[in-house]
Amino acid sequence: MATRRISTKRAAAARETFARLSAEYPDAHCELDHRDAFELLAATILSAQCTDKRVNLVTPVLFARYPDAAALAVANPADVEDIIRPTGFFRNKTKSLVGMAQALVADHGGEVPESMEQLRVLPGVGRKTANVVLGNAFGINEGVVVDTHVARVSARLGLTRQTDPIKIERDLMALFPRDQWALLSHLLIFHGRRVCVARKPRCAECVLASFCPTAPRELRKAIHR
Repeated sequence: MATRRISTKRAAAARETFARLSAEYPDAHCELDHRDAFELLAATILSAQCTDKRVNLVTPVLFARYPDAAALAVANPADVEDIIRPTGFFRNKTKSLVGMAQALVADHGGEVPESMEQLRVLPGVGRKTANVVLGNAFGINEGVVVDTHVARVSARLGLTRQTDPIKIERDLMALFPRDQWALLSHLLIFHGRRVCVARKPRCAECVLASFCPTAPRELRKAIHR
């Protein structure tokens, strides 16, 4: 994916954002429980329109019954639906999970591939899901995961003016060094869940408020004194 040229001011804001959030959340990590790439791939598919917390309640049961791609590939869809029903959209997710597992068995010996191109052709896998797996299961910084938290926090910080996830990702890839991409998404997600929440951001508690363009002006003045 091509990156964009950015202003010195935005580049400085990006550096400060990463430094402050890294200090604030030294334990930032993927909050989907998993033990291997297969479990992470399945959990990420389940996380669409669902919280990580709810997915983590479902996956232990799912993986106890279907511990690998070979087992899930031959699963009765009705049984999978019963297990993952709490995550919502369970019929479509079941099709994606079983189809993904069948493709892994047929084309990759039951193993999760380590490339964006191979992941993207699996049922239920888009660029965001592929980025999650590559960055967290394999340590490959192919891109930046853009979920609702990353999109919201990035916009509020002035790191992007885009609303399309692909365009947001492109802006962030231009602003941050490649070796920071996987951790960056965790930092923004942690911050978005804990401080920069959707309805009423807690700007008074925010370590980025002193240079955040959407923080209350009086708060920014107070911080600079």
